[in-house]
Amino acid sequence: MTPKIAVRSLRHEYVNPFTRERVLALDGVDLEVAPGEFLTVVGPSGCGKTTLLGILAGLVRPTRGEVLLDGRAVTGPGPDRGVVFQEFAILPWRTVERNIAHGLEIRGVPRAQRAATVRRFVELVGLAGFERKYPHELSGGMKQRVAVARTLAADPEVMLMDEPFAAVDAQTRITLQEELNAIARATRKTILFVTHNVEEAVFLGDRCCVLARRPGRVKAMVPVPIPRERRTWTLFTSDPTFDAARQRVLTLVREEVGGQDRAG
Repeated sequence: MTPKIAVRSLRHEYVNPFTRERVLALDGVDLEVAPGEFLTVVGPSGCGKTTLLGILAGLVRPTRGEVLLDGRAVTGPGPDRGVVFQEFAILPWRTVERNIAHGLEIRGVPRAQRAATVRRFVELVGLAGFERKYPHELSGGMKQRVAVARTLAADPEVMLMDEPFAAVDAQTRITLQEELNAIARATRKTILFVTHNVEEAVFLGDRCCVLARRPGRVKAMVPVPIPRERRTWTLFTSDPTFDAARQRVLTLVREEVGGQDRAG
């Protein structure tokens, strides 16, 4: 099967704007993401997770190597990839429904079709009844639901998510993780999800990609062979397969954090 995303010999170096030192963020990254796969990326702070996502989104040009989407080189941003950031990147002067419809309006989608699409994703992310609310009237979790719905409404082939639940409280984060799991089941989108949280990575991912400390490279790929329809936090706390995957990923990340501390 042709991978949906293929990363080949990826290297990225940049100049720190404050110290003017050259920083090697990624070096020799190779990975593949299958169509419809949910791949989580986890690793120690500063290992290049967000840089990798930026390259996949076409927002950062790598120093060397390539990223392929369905065999086509990624050379910049495109409608085939939707990005959800950690910050609540929604427009404060637009209601929930108009935020979700924003990309559809830009593409000139007819009003009736646009309204039907918005209704579908309002229901999917649990925002029914809040369609006419403005961002300042919403909780942090609701704002992030709007961002996810807006990305889904644009119907990208791939969703790229950069720690989208990091800014919400623990209980809301659990709820959003379970909802995202349901969305992954319903849409079968290819998703690449960056996180620093090991439990989140294991709960959501079909596989967890563990990056080594900077310069980032793929240290290991850890499969999580739990059917998506069985993924609940109740199961997560009691299932030995989940626990084994969590312990494996945690051990790999701690090895890198320990090595980072010794190098420092």
